[in-house]
Amino acid sequence: MEILKGTVLLLIVLGFFTLFSYKAPNGMKAMGALANAAVAAFLVEAFQKFVGGDLLKIEFLGEVGSASGSMGGVAAAALVALAMGVSPVYALMLGVACAGMGLLPGFIAGYLVAFLVKVIEKKVPAGLDLIVTIIVAAPLVRLIAKYMSPVVDATLLNIGGIIAETANSNPILMGIILGGVITVVATAPLSSMALTAMLGLTGLPMAIGALAVFGSSFMNYVLFDRMKFGDRRTTISVAIEPLTQANIISANPIPVYVTNFIGGAAAGVVVAMAGLVNNAPGTATPIAGLAVMYGFNDPLKVTITAAICAIVGGLCGLLGSIIFKNFKIRTLAEITKDDAKQVKEVA
Repeated sequence: MEILKGTVLLLIVLGFFTLFSYKAPNGMKAMGALANAAVAAFLVEAFQKFVGGDLLKIEFLGEVGSASGSMGGVAAAALVALAMGVSPVYALMLGVACAGMGLLPGFIAGYLVAFLVKVIEKKVPAGLDLIVTIIVAAPLVRLIAKYMSPVVDATLLNIGGIIAETANSNPILMGIILGGVITVVATAPLSSMALTAMLGLTGLPMAIGALAVFGSSFMNYVLFDRMKFGDRRTTISVAIEPLTQANIISANPIPVYVTNFIGGAAAGVVVAMAGLVNNAPGTATPIAGLAVMYGFNDPLKVTITAAICAIVGGLCGLLGSIIFKNFKIRTLAEITKDDAKQVKEVA
């Protein structure tokens, strides 16, 4: 029952953020900023604190990681404001006002107050707009972030807790669900890093997310290469970071998403059976996710499990290319041609 509850709540969260990406004003840009904030704060924390500090025992690097990890709210508020078109000074002003806040509260506050700051920049005379922003926007953004924190803790972090509990009680099933979902999210507008950071995933669930996404690099390389979605550069790029080829993925959602779910689920089972853990939230990314795993587990066990995930990913990419061999796809050349045609018609 708890597994069903956790899965349903996770899908509701994904549905909400997908809807936000496509329907909210500047939603796609805002979600991109959220993903970048997770990189700026949690990816640095993962490398420097857990690898440099804990694994390599370099105290200074541990301090760098801890400092970066504590700035999630600052990074989210500042980057989303920049993405919304707020001037850099005011964007950073909103960000520093969210010091000590979490990633998602900072994101929500920064997104909402950015609209107000843009009005202030446009309507208030130059020079005076700075004073108004300091007096009005800076306190407001922290107030919103402060009151959003309990809401986030009671919803998203609670979902993360449910997932963690069910992963312990039925790891194989949770490996299938979580591995498949997170891998699909890695190719969708909502970043897998941002999702796992917002849910506060740690332990086995985060290990599943990290190595499932690692395995998806090999899977997507094989799938894109055999399906001929684009050229060699496109194929290499999607293996490194799927979101760089968002136009091709959005044009061919069925073969990409179905293949990624199968491959992610398979990798999730492998990780669940290995019993690995990852206590660095937000590290569902190919290279960093793998690197961080060495800070929490036996290195040989991580290497063997990662190798199996890579092989499974490649095989699932091959399977996907066979299943969708006769499926009508849109290649990069066709997408580029259509885009050029639309620009010409508008002109």
